[in-house]
Parts: sequence; structure tokens; C-alpha cells
Amino acid sequence: MIVTIDGPAGSGKSTVARELAERLQFHFLDTGAMYRVVAWACLQAGTDLNDAQHVAEVALNVEIKFSSNKVLANGQDVTESIRQEDVSRVSSVVAMNPEVRRQLEQQQRDLAIGFDIVTEGRDQGTVVFPDAECKFFLTADPKVRAIRRQTELQEKGTHIAIEEIIEQIHDRDERDRKREISPLRQAADAIQVDTSGMSRKEVLLALESTVRERRNENHR
Repeated sequence: MIVTIDGPAGSGKSTVARELAERLQFHFLDTGAMYRVVAWACLQAGTDLNDAQHVAEVALNVEIKFSSNKVLANGQDVTESIRQEDVSRVSSVVAMNPEVRRQLEQQQRDLAIGFDIVTEGRDQGTVVFPDAECKFFLTADPKVRAIRRQTELQEKGTHIAIEEIIEQIHDRDERDRKREISPLRQAADAIQVDTSGMSRKEVLLALESTVRERRNENHR
């Protein structure tokens, strides 16, 4: 069974997706980490992000693996490195590269073969797994999303004004929605969940209940 969770940055999908996979005993596919790895590799190599061909070559030559909640790039543990602010800033730019998306989308499909999967991103239910048995689209008020992001950064020792984060989120949303390849949008058969006034536990329980119900229906 494949469960997709799409939505904009700061909607809470990454944490919930990982915890949902644990509760269901499914595999968790962190697609955002895959784009972050390519962005990290580009920064390490000093690649011009405007050079689409070179960025695509970086994506082709970096081996991405997941092992025990760690993200590996060519065997190197980059779990923490890909969460740095400089990588976050350029990951959405890398994700707009059509060839990078084509490569990573196929990798995602390959990784899901033969497994029960919870996967999150921006195009999982629309492009990568259009036939997924259960789809969610998480959203939240931009200010709520900005506060969440600010809290995450503060926990890492980084302090950014809330106004700046709101602007960053707005810009990221615009890029994601307007890009020609795999834009951010809700699948027609996805269940929308507004997480603005919900705790993480409330969101998790709501998603888990729906998935278990769908799974029982499929097994009848």
C-alpha cells in the first residue's frame, strides 16, 4: 500500500509522515531529503545552479540511500548537513530542474516496489504515485507555518525574524505552484487536512485512522 502526503513547506507533513510510517510499520520515503541531497552536492561542488545540465549531472552522479533514519550521499552521512539553511534555500531551485525531477521521481518509484510506503513531498499523489491507495494534502495558515519554521531554526541556534520567514515561505510557495514540472497542487482524490489548529498528535491520529480504514476496505 502506498500513502502519499503532499503539501507546502511548514504544513507539518515531514514529521507526521515519518511517525505515521512508524505506527503503521510501513517504510518512510523522504523525497524532500533526496532533493536536498542534490542541492547539498551542488553546493559542495560549487555548481552553478542556473546551469541546468550541470545540476542534472550532479543528480545523476550522487547515490542516495536511506539507512536507519540516516540519509547517505555516496556513502557519506549527510542527515544533518542537508538540513542546513543554505541547502534549504537552494533545494527548491534544484527541484525545478526537469531532468533532476525525472531522475528522482523514477528513483522514488523504484524504492517503493514491493513495500508498504508512506511518502511525502509536493507531487507524490499527482505525479509520482497517481494510483496510490491513500492520499493526503496537508496545509496550514502561512503565519502558523512560519512560526513552526522559526521554532525549528531556534532549536538549531538560528534566529530569523518571523517577517523574513513569512516572505521566504511565500516565495517558496510561488515557485512550487508556478513551476512547469510537477507543480504543487492537490490531487483530485486527496483528502485535505488543515493543520493550523491541530497538534501533531491530532494530525497523526486522523491520518492513521483513515489509512487503516482504507486498508481494511482493500482487504475485504
